[in-house]
Amino acid sequence: MYPYNNQIYQSILQGIQQNNPMGRQEVTKVSGRPGAEAFQMGPDSSALLLDTSAPIVWLAQTDGAGYKSLQPYDIKPHEETQPEDKFKSLEDRITKLEVIINAKSNTGNVKRKPESAE
Repeated sequence: MYPYNNQIYQSILQGIQQNNPMGRQEVTKVSGRPGAEAFQMGPDSSALLLDTSAPIVWLAQTDGAGYKSLQPYDIKPHEETQPEDKFKSLEDRITKLEVIINAKSNTGNVKRKPESAE
């Protein structure tokens, strides 16, 4: 019917597919500092690069002239910490104090003179 409408429709569809935020997402992986240095970037851009040879993330940034700077950051897997049971720690502290108090005698370190037998 109208051949131009088909071309316009196709170009609009391609634009929507390219700008689709639900498209494929990837983590950029490099191997060591040489891999991070070899990663190609345009001027005034930044990227996080996951190092596959060590637990490091590289922050790669370029200035307006395209000169790259790299900053390494150490990473480790997150470990969930259990909240401390305050009542249990309080009971432990009370028990320790009771042991200390019960271990002390009323006389302390005073030495008695031996009584003479007459």
